[in-house]
Amino acid sequence: MFYWLLSVVRRQRIRRGWQKWSSARSGASVAEAHSVALPTQAQVVICGGGIMGTSVAYHLSKMGWKDIVLLEQGRLAAGSTRFCAGILSTARHLTIEQKMADYSNKLYHQLEQETGIQTGYVRTGSIFLAQTQDRLISLKRINSRLNVIGIPSEIISPKKVAELHPLLNVHDLVGAMHVPEDAMVSSADVALALATAASQNGVQIYDRTSVLHVIVKKGQVTGVETDKGQIQCQYFVNCAGQWAYELGLSNEEPVSIPLHACEHFYLLTRPLETPLQSNTPTIVDTDGRIYIRNWQGGILSGGFEKNPKPIFTEGKNQLEIQNLQEDWDHFEPLLSSLLRRMPQLETLEIMKLVNCPETFTPDMRCIMGESPSVQGYFVLAGMNSAGLSFGGGAGKYLAEWMMHGYPSENVWELDLKRFGALQSSRTFLRHRVMEVMPLLYDLKVPRWDFQTGRQLRTSPLYDRLDAQGARWMEKHGFERPKYFVPPDKDLLALEQSKTFYKPDWFDIVESEVKCCKEAVCVIDMSSFTKFEITSTGDQALEILQYLFSNDLDVPVGHIVHTGMLNEGGGYENDCSIARLSKRSFFMISPTDQQVHCWAWLKKHMPQDSNLLLEDVTWKYTALNLIGPRAVDVLSELSYAPMTPDHFPSLFCKEMSVGYANGIRVMSMTHTGEPGFMLYIPIEYALHVYNEVMSVGQKYGIRNAGYYALRSLRIEKFFAFWGQDLNTLTTPLECGRESWVKLEKGMDFIGRDALLQQKQNGVYKRFTMFILDDHDTDLDLWPWWGEPIYRNGQYVGKTTSSAYSYTLERHVCLGFVHNFSEDTGEEQVVTTDFINRGEYEIDIAGHRFHFKVLSCKAPSLSLWGSHLQSLITTNALFFKRTEYFCMSLPSLCPLKTPVVPCIM
Repeated sequence: MFYWLLSVVRRQRIRRGWQKWSSARSGASVAEAHSVALPTQAQVVICGGGIMGTSVAYHLSKMGWKDIVLLEQGRLAAGSTRFCAGILSTARHLTIEQKMADYSNKLYHQLEQETGIQTGYVRTGSIFLAQTQDRLISLKRINSRLNVIGIPSEIISPKKVAELHPLLNVHDLVGAMHVPEDAMVSSADVALALATAASQNGVQIYDRTSVLHVIVKKGQVTGVETDKGQIQCQYFVNCAGQWAYELGLSNEEPVSIPLHACEHFYLLTRPLETPLQSNTPTIVDTDGRIYIRNWQGGILSGGFEKNPKPIFTEGKNQLEIQNLQEDWDHFEPLLSSLLRRMPQLETLEIMKLVNCPETFTPDMRCIMGESPSVQGYFVLAGMNSAGLSFGGGAGKYLAEWMMHGYPSENVWELDLKRFGALQSSRTFLRHRVMEVMPLLYDLKVPRWDFQTGRQLRTSPLYDRLDAQGARWMEKHGFERPKYFVPPDKDLLALEQSKTFYKPDWFDIVESEVKCCKEAVCVIDMSSFTKFEITSTGDQALEILQYLFSNDLDVPVGHIVHTGMLNEGGGYENDCSIARLSKRSFFMISPTDQQVHCWAWLKKHMPQDSNLLLEDVTWKYTALNLIGPRAVDVLSELSYAPMTPDHFPSLFCKEMSVGYANGIRVMSMTHTGEPGFMLYIPIEYALHVYNEVMSVGQKYGIRNAGYYALRSLRIEKFFAFWGQDLNTLTTPLECGRESWVKLEKGMDFIGRDALLQQKQNGVYKRFTMFILDDHDTDLDLWPWWGEPIYRNGQYVGKTTSSAYSYTLERHVCLGFVHNFSEDTGEEQVVTTDFINRGEYEIDIAGHRFHFKVLSCKAPSLSLWGSHLQSLITTNALFFKRTEYFCMSLPSLCPLKTPVVPCIM
């Protein structure tokens, strides 16, 4: 059917922005290294002259750093930047990505005026099409988030789509989203403009200069070895795009940068008979897997096929990216989709099929930040085909990170330290990017899981749990049980269940939660990060007192919940620490904190001390024994009294369980339910599990998963690091002042910031809400990220949510801000401000009433002024004794340990 199209394909030079242009023509002050000697030293050396490298140079120089050298192995913008499709889109699923793209849009808009270089910036707007109701729901969720951060967008009808772009076939559409301020730009010219501005601010730029490796001494960048000589420096920035992986491994102390290239295709056509106007909207048809934009009156159209072609797995390197071999058979599905969407193109002549490399990461998010193993080594790469959209904002945040030690926004979701070395296997990356590239346009419903690169890290109990119906999720490469499918359930149907509404696993998780509250459950939580810190003298206690915000000088055997804060008072980590002896501590942290936490501790610990920091994550299997009958099970297995009088809350001791000795038993559960955590040497894991399940039969024991854990921790108002808590969240903002040693006169990182905040007041407050007029069976569910409105004004967003089987309602957690109606500036948020508001939550454009349950930490005595109304309207609130005890501990007959979840 397409033979006639193939016959008219011709070779033609690409537009000016994609041409190979010389340094003299570029406008930037670029020195060719063969004629000009490199400097022997600099403060910063940046590798890569594309959008990323020039953006970092631009922003560093704008912020005041001048001693900067940028090196490019070929010519500026001759890598992926040269082949970029030039679409600048702000419609992203993650808020941080939306903010980066919005900043990029504004920056590129004013670059021409700042530098005098034409960047081809045209504000066209974008239209995102929906062929299904689920896709439209996804767009509505994005639309709600765009609006609250000031990016104009709206949901429109198919009829309106046809008005905005008359050439489109709209008969199969159910709706669309219009983002009017999205733009098109010449990516190569943007890089040129950024390089020009950086050069004017003192940055030295050298092309045709290859970085061979980075010189590292004692874990710190000291210089760069190039093919033209050495440059001593304090900071190195790897913006090498598809070459970043190999460059990171070239050092004596390798830096792991997990990314991999795939072929990316798009075609160019001749102008239409009536050429498209320059401001014709860009079309993104994700259900059709294609994008379409105006190109010189014709069409540029590409997409993300279901069967991508990974390349350069063997490490093949090119000096500059060239157009790869055409593959019309591979592109045919995308071409078919294009012709269905724009039938008038059947008579149009195709000029070229472009095939260029694009780099992708294991989780579809770009990579930025400092290496965990080499101080001063920063990375900005792996843009997942969104480099133009992210370039300006990502360069700004990385420059802030380098200058101040942290960026102005929470970028944990993009931080290099979210990965471990285990995710850098070439085989893993090749297989994962074959899944990632299609996912860019696949419908992403809540709680979907990657299918490739699985069973990489498993508990010793994996096979045993799998045989009992465990369904698995993956975090930091570790397999964790979501829930357990009973024998009478349709396993295949559950695996394929994808929805924004009530999920098919609802009843399964309900039964697990009920068992946790009325009997006893076992949850395998082996993925937790576990460190041991020891010393020969008192150094361990002294340094930990400085690194952590709570007082760790407690009797041996006691457990302290604490935060590891930064200079701004924000959470770098949220963890529990057990004092094993006077000189030894056992630290439990979230699963994805393994690399980040290790790097933070190593960075702040004295190098010449007698401290020993050991990662013992792999040494221990962790079993969470939850429920009122947990004490009975453990008493039988240990032949030791486990009552509160003999084994108080937040206590740890080694004991025997079954035949196994040396089990670290802790009286806490991370959810507020009664129970214990068992940290078991891995060689005993299967024995202890079997014994627990055997003895527990008489008490109604069963397996449970992380979905039940999530419901339990959210209904108890327990924050989760990385989702509720981050580097910009302080203990005072989430009601945890009692867990900070402010009044003890001890110095610790972040203390000054907290004292200042205590004096000035907090500008956001962690709050717990319950959905009031929501039908669980029929209405869309809240998942996370939904906007919160107070008296009709936007005040924040949800950070996590879950259905509470105790309250029989949805519970959401999130931060409430107090924005001035006149200036929009943030003001102090008081408890009175929170309690006096009328709240709504926006779920995909539909608003539901919210009720405040609490803006206090769970260890405090009151939940807020709406407690009485909740008691009146829902008697189940007090049905569970342990839930009542968590709410009003002053009236509690039990002593339930309170330790927030650190999943």
